[in-house]
Amino acid sequence: MRSFYQTIFWILSFVILTLAFGRSFGELSQSFFFVSFLFPVIVGTSYLVNAFLVPRYLLRKSYFKFILYFIYVLVFSVYLEMLVMTLSLILFANFQYTELNPKTTDVVFLTVVLYFFVFLNTIIFLIKVYFMGEEKQKELEAEKQKLKKGYLVVRSERKNMQIPYDHIAYVESVGNYVRIQTSSGESILSKEKISRLKEKLPEYFLRIHRSIIVNRDKIQSFNKEWITVNENDLPLSRKYKEQIINQLNKG
Repeated sequence: MRSFYQTIFWILSFVILTLAFGRSFGELSQSFFFVSFLFPVIVGTSYLVNAFLVPRYLLRKSYFKFILYFIYVLVFSVYLEMLVMTLSLILFANFQYTELNPKTTDVVFLTVVLYFFVFLNTIIFLIKVYFMGEEKQKELEAEKQKLKKGYLVVRSERKNMQIPYDHIAYVESVGNYVRIQTSSGESILSKEKISRLKEKLPEYFLRIHRSIIVNRDKIQSFNKEWITVNENDLPLSRKYKEQIINQLNKG
């Protein structure tokens, strides 16, 4: 999804620049080719700033290194702009400098244009980071609340039952019911949906199949096909296999 929005952002940026320079050139074809030369510099600079400098230095509050490396990127991008100017001189003006559009020879103007889009992309990136952080914080708070409660509440046999998390071995969907298997061997049937139970359970309960959730602490053994809990071999589906195996191998 992120790459989709980035693609839309850069397509719109290319169109805006082409139309803006087209007014100066007097024709869109020359503007299109000029922007085609300039655009890789803009995208490359934006990538260096947003994929490297911002997360590695700015977000980690290493401001001196961020400023230092940003200056290096700035100087490098200006050199690339001068290369674009040289290509324009060759292709559009037949080496006649005075015949070039004045805006294509103004390094300061081109730098402002370049970093306008770089900073705009950076602002969008930082806004996304902020909201992702807010979402992560909400998830952590919800997880704390689950752990603080210490038990799962389900309705079974016309009454609400409190089942301590550490008593649950696994949960299995059976027709219109879910069966909660405890470590003591007791089975509790409820009409809850398994997806709803997954939301109620703490993070260490792992969904290994569309119809099975296991307590990670109760896993006895596992391979690429099965996970053994309470002496029961539970199938590991293809959809969750890679993620679950990686999590379990990390310990």
